[in-house]
Amino acid sequence: MVNWGFIGCGVVTEKKSGPAFQKVAGSDVVAVMRRDGVKAKEYAERHGIGAWYDNAEALIHDPQVNAVYVATPPGSHAEYAIAAMRAGKPVYVEKPMATTWEECLEMNRVSQETGMPLFVAYYRRTLPYFLRVKQLISEGTLGELSTVEIRFANPPRQDDYDREHLPWRVMKEIAGAGYFYDLASHQLDLLDFLLGEISSAAGVTANVGGLYEVEDSVTAAFRFHSGVPGSGNWSFVAPPHGATDQIVFTGTRGKLTCSTFMFTPIRLETSEGLKEYIEEQPENIQYYLIESIVNYLNGKGAFPVSSGITAARTNRVMEDIVISG
Repeated sequence: MVNWGFIGCGVVTEKKSGPAFQKVAGSDVVAVMRRDGVKAKEYAERHGIGAWYDNAEALIHDPQVNAVYVATPPGSHAEYAIAAMRAGKPVYVEKPMATTWEECLEMNRVSQETGMPLFVAYYRRTLPYFLRVKQLISEGTLGELSTVEIRFANPPRQDDYDREHLPWRVMKEIAGAGYFYDLASHQLDLLDFLLGEISSAAGVTANVGGLYEVEDSVTAAFRFHSGVPGSGNWSFVAPPHGATDQIVFTGTRGKLTCSTFMFTPIRLETSEGLKEYIEEQPENIQYYLIESIVNYLNGKGAFPVSSGITAARTNRVMEDIVISG
């Protein structure tokens, strides 16, 4: 039985992840921690969890806890994950894995040193939607892949205009960079899963809107180990109705278009015409990845598809793009 302790129990745990830990067979949540003890207690009572803390060390060393989920902002991922692994407990950490590639490498070093497995919440690797994309590409439907292009644009969020209370996702010391790290991490990790490791990447960044200090616009070029080139354009200051969410795979026999966040129908265009695929997603979007982690820890399944090793590669790519810009 995997008895989880949550370090951080904010919005992401309410639906995306938290309920899955209690739904998956062989898994339960026995303790939660939040620096605000009142909120931790309220969360525990609302979700039927027996213990709550306002101190991470206390949760990590709770004898009832035998695995830890780190659901805090990235700035504290390394600290908490390393402490938990050194206490002999496997760790599942939110994405991005950390604020820097160096922190990711240290987390992986401690995982190897302690023998404690480290998993990262790139759950799109397990969703039927993206497994369908992987299947279509792997079957050679597109022929020889020639290019991959990410097109992403979001208008500013209301909180972005509040200079006195900016969201943590645009604070470099907490998030590592801006919305690029928060959202593009999913896309770049997904490409790693679909096409293999990205071997080189560079980019240009800008702050166009002036709403906060970090970048709000990014253009990148990258290449996979296979030799396939890719590119990406991200804007987080798009006009009100200018949202775009596409990844376009172009090959010698066809083109495939999908989204990362909107789950629009997968469009496959070949000489045979247009086909669309619609896949259902689980109620709790992290369910399948959490299920695979629980099964592995209970000795009933293979090692999950999202690990500290794969996730660190995504941090390296993002860092190369932002630093070169």
